[in-house]
Amino acid sequence: MTIDFWGLGLQAVNVLILVWLLSRLFWRPVAAAIATRQDTALTLINTAKATQAKADAALAEVTQTRADISSERTAVLVAARKEAEAATSATLADAQAKADALLAAAKTEIATETETARKANAAQATDLSLDIATRLLGQLNSPTVQAAFLSQLLLSIAEMPAADRAALKTDPNGVRIATPTDPGAEKAVMEKTIRDSLGDVALHFVTDPDLIAGVELRSAHFVLHNSWQADLSQVRKAVKHAA
Repeated sequence: MTIDFWGLGLQAVNVLILVWLLSRLFWRPVAAAIATRQDTALTLINTAKATQAKADAALAEVTQTRADISSERTAVLVAARKEAEAATSATLADAQAKADALLAAAKTEIATETETARKANAAQATDLSLDIATRLLGQLNSPTVQAAFLSQLLLSIAEMPAADRAALKTDPNGVRIATPTDPGAEKAVMEKTIRDSLGDVALHFVTDPDLIAGVELRSAHFVLHNSWQADLSQVRKAVKHAA
């Protein structure tokens, strides 16, 4: 087998010419187009990156704004809740204070009404008791009881201050002897007995059924109480004072 070096040489020259032609007519424009496309793509990429950065920044700002809004909303809600709780507490406290005041006033009024009712009942009971006592004592009136009251009157006259005794003696209208009923035949004896104890004084008999039983001396400015009426009056005053 023989090698055709001239043929190989020509082929090699043809290849070199073809490569040169391709590099001049094809690869350079293609490379330039590729480079242009790469520059354009790089520009687009950079623009996209800048746009993405702006979008990311805008998104971050929006996210932060939303976070701030959420935080502010939470703060507003917390403040509103606290304000509502404070208002509710104040309202409840005011209502409780008013309720306590009303309750205290009601208790005071009830206590006052109870005390008034108690005093009224006590007064009615006292009046009823004294009315019953008056009726019973009226049934017990007798000459013996009157004699006992006359004796008590004489003792009271003996214990009177000298000034009171002198005032009775000098009264121009005299002294009235009050009895619950007309003493009848006992009048002269009673008049003499009282004059012996009191002295020379003008005496006049008067009838006062309210005495129930007893003998009293009366003048324009002086009364010597000595009767069941007077005793019951003292009892009534003592009961009212105790109530």
